[in-house]
Amino acid sequence: MTAAWASTALTDDQRLAWLRLIRSDNIGPVTFRELLNHFGSAAAALEAVPDLARKGGRQIRLTPLADAERELAATGAIGARLVAIGEADYPAWLRAIDGAPPLITVRGDGRSLAQPAVAVVGSRNASIAGRKFAMQIAAGLGEAGFTVASGLARGIDAAAHTAALPTGTIAVFAGGLDRPYPAENIDLAGAILDRGGAHISEMPMGWEPRARDFPRRNRLISGISVAVVIVEAALRSGSLITARLAGEQGRLVFAVPGSPLDPRAGGTNQLIKDGASIVTAVDDIVAEIRPMLGHPPPPPAANESDGDREMAFDADDSDRSRIVTALGPTPVELDEIIRFTGLKPAIVRLVLIELDLAGRLEHHPGGRVSLIG
Repeated sequence: MTAAWASTALTDDQRLAWLRLIRSDNIGPVTFRELLNHFGSAAAALEAVPDLARKGGRQIRLTPLADAERELAATGAIGARLVAIGEADYPAWLRAIDGAPPLITVRGDGRSLAQPAVAVVGSRNASIAGRKFAMQIAAGLGEAGFTVASGLARGIDAAAHTAALPTGTIAVFAGGLDRPYPAENIDLAGAILDRGGAHISEMPMGWEPRARDFPRRNRLISGISVAVVIVEAALRSGSLITARLAGEQGRLVFAVPGSPLDPRAGGTNQLIKDGASIVTAVDDIVAEIRPMLGHPPPPPAANESDGDREMAFDADDSDRSRIVTALGPTPVELDEIIRFTGLKPAIVRLVLIELDLAGRLEHHPGGRVSLIG
């Protein structure tokens, strides 16, 4: 299947089906895409999922229609909207990453999402100098025509958002859009909307952010951006996760050098040793990213077709056994599984969906998979 994500708006029924599917057990962005590729629509996938999960060895709970309707109503109640991948307000660079969320919740001015974005992130326990430089960089990026993206955290994130308020900034939430975090930045979150910026999240309304949600949020920060600038970061900083994800997504990574005596510079100095570009002025960033603008990588394949798709192939127990035998704890590519088993690609993909729904498959960068347990 080579079709791209649908570029037209979903109908109300399709949006509810997408929401039900992505909120169901064991269905993440990659599984969602495979299901749409295989069955042609979210509605058809919802009908097929329980049987697929059972074949993989597990029962699965689908999100009830009433729950999806309540989430949609709660989203509208705060003036937000659910945007499907490929729709006008969905950020073009985010659409191109592996595991792009099929739906994001957006609140605020869509124009800030249409402009090329640069992420500015760093230490929560930032120094005065670090905050000042983050504000200088963010203000300069805004004046150069870029939207500044960050995670609304205290420290460097808050400084970057504040400086970019006049030109537009995007706050990426780890929880639902009705759960801004931390509480001390609630006023800043409001100012972002008041000044023409936007909030985005892939989490449902009412979701309180947990520790494991922040790395997931970080992939969106880098994903919506052409480049990521790390201002201050200790060697174990979450900002280094953002930098790593940016590299995996093909984004440029910039780091601000700091004193070897300051532990808050340990991570940024290491990034520079590992090949990140040094930043001492905003021009360092703009000069490198200008050639990338207007050329986001192509999105992964998946679409919502006009009708359900009849499948030419189904898998039997022998096929499943061959594929499970071929898999192990070491990540492998789909083509390797196809060559090893000699099975048709459609059968291999179908069995991988079954295993994924049953919680037995782990996804890795580059489209590789491994067996859990």
